[in-house]
Amino acid sequence: MLDPEDLYEVDSDVPDLTGAVLLHSLDGFVDAGSAGRLVTEHLLSALDHRVIARFDVDALIDYRSRRPPMTFSVNRWTEYEAPELVVHLLHDQDGTPFLLLTGPEPDQRWERFVAAVRTLIDRWGVRLTVGFHGIPMGVPHTRPLGVTAHATRGELVKGHQPLFNRVQVPGSVSALLELRLGHAGHDAMGFAAHVPHYLAAVYPAAAVSMLDALGEATGLVLPATDLSEAAEQADADINQKVAESDELSEVVAALERQYDAFTEASSRESLLAESVEHMPTADELGSAFEQFLAEQSPGQQD
Repeated sequence: MLDPEDLYEVDSDVPDLTGAVLLHSLDGFVDAGSAGRLVTEHLLSALDHRVIARFDVDALIDYRSRRPPMTFSVNRWTEYEAPELVVHLLHDQDGTPFLLLTGPEPDQRWERFVAAVRTLIDRWGVRLTVGFHGIPMGVPHTRPLGVTAHATRGELVKGHQPLFNRVQVPGSVSALLELRLGHAGHDAMGFAAHVPHYLAAVYPAAAVSMLDALGEATGLVLPATDLSEAAEQADADINQKVAESDELSEVVAALERQYDAFTEASSRESLLAESVEHMPTADELGSAFEQFLAEQSPGQQD
């Protein structure tokens, strides 16, 4: 294998990051409600940050599958929005440094990219790596949103109810990173915010629940005011649209009845299914993920 360290460049003035947390959210895989994107944009907007590492996107991205936007003005090309796969250095509200990996999910060289991220983790002494995104679920927006947690060690996800015993879904670089870090003895985990399937485009409330989960898991003090306000406004708009549509009202009411029935059944292990026999099979969930990806426009996938 080629040297993974050849895939990136690191700033020469990176401070001591021993014990820092690395968060990551890459574009291109499932992100229902744009939950991961909203959290990423919120953190970069609310907190001071700078890029301390850049990956070689030419070696990782298939430009013909995800063509970067270019601007043509009158008689010439004037702008090119080059994709960036970078690591940002941020500080939380208490001044604690943490890292955020953002950009397009690599189309190729997954193992080499994962190995490269691991060298950065070793180099900086990162104690915990956490990924996050949204997944579409058959739940109503009028009930508390769930978050599925997974990790390389069970102790990292104490207090989180497992959703599936075993399931197979399309892979992602983020999932592979968590798997390989676990093999190497590093602590890594991930969160998938549950997004009502009828709100899979953009849903700020899912991003708020994700931000809360990230703060609880990492100990970081993350700002939430702007994101919470956006979620409240979005919920108000959604409730108005539901009230104006008999069809939507029926869908939400049916999901509420299902959700309430499950939560009231204290003997059941899952709040989203009556029994293990009624859980989606691996093929069913895999097909649902693939359908969600296929339905996204090119602009949403990039």
